[in-house]
Amino acid sequence: MDWLISTAAAQAQTPAGQPGMLMQFLPLILIFVVFYFLLIRPQTKRAKEHRAMVAALEVGAEVVTNGGILGKVTQLGEQYLSVEVADGVTLKIQRHTVSQVLPKGTLKSI
Repeated sequence: MDWLISTAAAQAQTPAGQPGMLMQFLPLILIFVVFYFLLIRPQTKRAKEHRAMVAALEVGAEVVTNGGILGKVTQLGEQYLSVEVADGVTLKIQRHTVSQVLPKGTLKSI
């Protein structure tokens, strides 16, 4: 019976050749850090800039939507805005679909 106890005690101790628990998870932790700095952080920064741009929209601004529609903002609402795409043609779109604000006078040159 003594030989069972000595075997169990030997298994409880980590052998000198095996790395510790931290060293086993170190590659996983490093991958997460790399993903954070290369993917997650830039995406949140881009989303913050987009929210600021949409919040700063004003009547008369020339915008491009995600669908590629160019127009001039004629009315602003909480969730929606009206965009004039041609003389007498107005579209009502969601605010978050605006992808870019163009410099003044861009639509006249097109």
